[in-house]
Amino acid sequence: MTRQIIAIGGGGFGRNPGQGIIESYILNQAENKHPNICFIPTATGDSEAYKVNFYATFSKLQCHPTHLDFFKRTPDLKKLIEDQDIIFVGGGNTKSMLAVWKDWELDEILRDAYNSGVIMCGVSAGAICWFQKGVTDSWSKELKIMDCLGFVEGTCCPHYDEEPERRPFVDQSLANKAINSCYSIDGGCALHMIDEKPFKSIVFEKEKNAFLVTMGNSVLNEKAYTKRDIF
Repeated sequence: MTRQIIAIGGGGFGRNPGQGIIESYILNQAENKHPNICFIPTATGDSEAYKVNFYATFSKLQCHPTHLDFFKRTPDLKKLIEDQDIIFVGGGNTKSMLAVWKDWELDEILRDAYNSGVIMCGVSAGAICWFQKGVTDSWSKELKIMDCLGFVEGTCCPHYDEEPERRPFVDQSLANKAINSCYSIDGGCALHMIDEKPFKSIVFEKEKNAFLVTMGNSVLNEKAYTKRDIF
């Protein structure tokens, strides 16, 4: 069973509802021609506006969209997740999101689904959550590295080119050996992982990419992944 993660560095329906570029790519990775896709907006406290943007985009595409709320009456999580072909996790506060998930044991339900072939994807918080660690702005005054779900080994940083503090923070974290390497993803780009290995950068805005960032002899190295332009 092939395992897939599509980690988006920034952009998509949260910013451009109805555009559907990266969203169409995600749907096309499913075996089902009309896949079931569930949006999980926990990181924004189940934002109503975010859900509106989700449906404004996916209702125009060949799929069956639904969503999961935690701050209203919550459904049978195991059944809901098992019924999906794709899970899409929204951006927001990663630390708060994971705390809610773990309390409801959604983290283990998602792990079982991932190992069964359900495609996991998301943007920002929804990108880093699948990795061992993630660079997050869950704290208001500083970026931090936090433990995530660990479906994929290593550290992930979204918004690599969009937020000026991201690249220096990754640089510093490598220099002080807090991390050994970092999957760093620009906004307008997704890193498609297959069986926990990088497959391609999926680029849906001009001049974007994803990189494996390392440091050797105090020099920062950014290795760009093979990319596929879909815009």
